[in-house]
Amino acid sequence: MFPEYDVIVVGAGHAGCEAAAAAANMGSKVLLITMNMQTIAQMSCNPAMGGIAKGQIVREIDAMGGYSGIVSDLSTIQFRMLNRSKGPAMWSPRTQNDRMLFAATWREMLEKTPNVDFYQDMVRSIIIKGNKACGVVTGLGHEVRSKSVVVTSGTFLNGIIHIGEKQFGGGRVAEKAATGITEQLVEYGFESDRLKTGTPPRVDGRSLDYSKMEEQKGDGEIVGFSYTNTPRIKPEAQRSCWITYT
Repeated sequence: MFPEYDVIVVGAGHAGCEAAAAAANMGSKVLLITMNMQTIAQMSCNPAMGGIAKGQIVREIDAMGGYSGIVSDLSTIQFRMLNRSKGPAMWSPRTQNDRMLFAATWREMLEKTPNVDFYQDMVRSIIIKGNKACGVVTGLGHEVRSKSVVVTSGTFLNGIIHIGEKQFGGGRVAEKAATGITEQLVEYGFESDRLKTGTPPRVDGRSLDYSKMEEQKGDGEIVGFSYTNTPRIKPEAQRSCWITYT
């Protein structure tokens, strides 16, 4: 038997993790549901945080008590402040991150946050009574009641993967899509559409000829994202990026 929660968060990507942390830190009893406990806060595409416009958002989240800035600083392998040639309002922090450390740090911070419970399963529908969300039904048939439901399933909602001319259902490679919620939301009058995200190919760094590339080092001054006293990488410990041209 599950207790009744104040908030159920469906999906444990970056948005879901922030939603769970925010609700819990405001005193709510939270259940974070994910299809795979091993992929909480996984960096699916590019192992970077911030950048032009996005870096400001990470700092705004940090200013409101979120964890993204702290996690990014703790897992940084390179820091650069973009748009330095423009005024300070346009400066945009960006980090390259250790993907595995980033996800592990996020999970550790959530596990240390009071009021957050975890459950591994797919949510197939939302319990709605009187036009109010009051819980979820999982793929295994469990009903979990709550006062509110936050859906942060992202690209997993009826996700489709395209590789060349092939396409198949999935949220990420080798991970199934989340089904059921989209159809239910459409029945309640929501519009469903698709957005596209592209993932670059992964290559073995040992197979590359770096002499043909342009080295891009990190900044000599590590400003970071978080306004807290979070430890940051030392400038000399940073990893370089390598630029190619086509």
